[in-house]
Amino acid sequence: MQLYQFLSTELSTSKQEISKFVLSAPKMYKIYTIPKRTSGKRTIAHPAKKLKEYQRTLISLLEQSLPVHDVAFAYKKNTGIKQNAEQHQQSKYLLKMDFQNFFHSIKPKLFLSILEKLNIDLTPDDRYILSQILFWNPSKRTGGKLILSIGAPSSPFISNVIMYFFDQALYTECQNQDITYTRYADDISFSSNTKNTLFEIPHLVKKLLVKHFNGAITINESKTVFSSKAHNRHITGITLTNENKLSIGRQKKRYISSLIHQFSLGQLPTEDRQYLQGLLAFACHIEPDFKQRMIKKYSFETINQISTRVEDERK
Repeated sequence: MQLYQFLSTELSTSKQEISKFVLSAPKMYKIYTIPKRTSGKRTIAHPAKKLKEYQRTLISLLEQSLPVHDVAFAYKKNTGIKQNAEQHQQSKYLLKMDFQNFFHSIKPKLFLSILEKLNIDLTPDDRYILSQILFWNPSKRTGGKLILSIGAPSSPFISNVIMYFFDQALYTECQNQDITYTRYADDISFSSNTKNTLFEIPHLVKKLLVKHFNGAITINESKTVFSSKAHNRHITGITLTNENKLSIGRQKKRYISSLIHQFSLGQLPTEDRQYLQGLLAFACHIEPDFKQRMIKKYSFETINQISTRVEDERK
């Protein structure tokens, strides 16, 4: 791929400067934690500004030749959690599974092996650059084990490429059994209208993970959930109703309504208005008629002000 030459041309930088930068690139991250959705904390490794520029430049090249499977709905233009959930909304039975420490399980050796399988021609320099620029060293010592970071702009695309052959194999197996399969980052979902057909899927998933990753990527057993129309069904934060529609759920709608009520009375703190705007936009994206219900309840002027006031405060 001749990545030294590519980076030199794209970034107007000499090969000597690139070599010096690449040497310490895996340590150029700001580390912090954020709460997980359920419990515990997630470690974020955010690359320095210059490293992000290198990462985005490399991805602009890699995107031209590396495939991402159609079953992947995260980190792609014009797709998201709504489109992911829509694939399953007509099905009666649902299975959800989750990968264990997904991003941190992906190491340079695994990524480079996928590139070889895709017949991408790499020089030793190319392999070195890809490893140093796209992967993070979480240890205190230089030269420590490299992993994919949560926080780098390049990591989402790399993770989707890593999963391409696994996605293809699992999609084919599911298609043969009339099962719908989608993946949203580390969340994988399966649905069917045939009773009991999903119970063998966890075994199939584990078998394919061993075949394609030899134990590098595994399942978080505690996140494996079977459900049906007899119970609440949720995919990536979206509820599948028994009427085969998408919903944000009653609890979240009540919460948003309560915030709108506070806003209408002038009691919502200024710092919470942008948060409300985001929640309302998300709700209307998933359930388009939700906005009309809120307008009917609180008036068009109130709902309109939630957006316009936040925009005014940003200026």
